[in-house]
Amino acid sequence: MRLRPHHLLCTQGYEGKGYSDGFVENMDAITGRLRGNKEVAVEIVFSTDDICAKCPLMMGEDLCETNEKVKSMDRKIVDYFGISEKSYVYNHIVSRINSEMTPAIMNDICGGCEWYPTSACKENILGGV
Repeated sequence: MRLRPHHLLCTQGYEGKGYSDGFVENMDAITGRLRGNKEVAVEIVFSTDDICAKCPLMMGEDLCETNEKVKSMDRKIVDYFGISEKSYVYNHIVSRINSEMTPAIMNDICGGCEWYPTSACKENILGGV
């Protein structure tokens, strides 16, 4: 499974809402697999990924309507947590990110996301901090 860096957060906070029916169906399948078997390998890519594939905002390979926003979130994940373009075990990488996450870092990364105020991201990643 291919994931861009900021989707390591999105997969944890996702609650069944999305941009379209196709997006929700795809995201349900991806998060179901990751949450059901967290020993799954994920390949971190600095481009569009398996979640982007069904997003109506995707305009092409490595291009979406909100490209600067998503690229900025990806860069912040890379900078804060030293994520590289390589394979990781999902539960290992999200556990490490979550252990190092602070409310200030999360607000910096996710503050511009339209789903952030209504998702379970804060609760699931910060544990109610």
